[in-house]
Amino acid sequence: MADQLNEEERSILLRLARQALEAGVCNQALIPLDLEALPASLREAGATFVTLTRGGELRGCVGALEAYQPLAQDVREHAIAAALQDFRFPPVEPNELPEIAIEVSRLTPPQKLEYERPEDLPSLLRPGIDGVVLRDGLRRATFLPQVWEKIPDPSAFLGNLCWKMGADANFWRYKKLQVYLYQVEEFHE
Repeated sequence: MADQLNEEERSILLRLARQALEAGVCNQALIPLDLEALPASLREAGATFVTLTRGGELRGCVGALEAYQPLAQDVREHAIAAALQDFRFPPVEPNELPEIAIEVSRLTPPQKLEYERPEDLPSLLRPGIDGVVLRDGLRRATFLPQVWEKIPDPSAFLGNLCWKMGADANFWRYKKLQVYLYQVEEFHE
């Protein structure tokens, strides 16, 4: 990403994510966000994913692909959603909070990838750089660039993404899907 956040801005976002996470998990009211007190970069529209881990294992990850609200608000909303609304996990319990680590991924706008044949698709992806969105009608799934660390092979990456979308792992091989790529600025506690 060309316009990286500075350390202070990252620190503010991580603090806001932690406060929102704790309030949401403890069923407390969230303190209203004073946007005017924040740096301009955090008031601008931004899209983020917030990833929660516990002991190095994924505990929740929720976000948005398109910017629709101020960056600071987006981080707060997705910190709570990652803890309480990721369908893959039970809601985070208050006793887990000290062990939860927060990672924020700020996304560039997704760009449509043009390709001719499904077999060309793996060679067009940049492992470790590109986040990938697959779309087929109303079905859609994404993996952040960080997922390449666990699934470094592009064909396996696409197969797992198809599975996440609710399709057969080989679906990308026999149907031309809509594919979008994005990059992230990632930072964590």
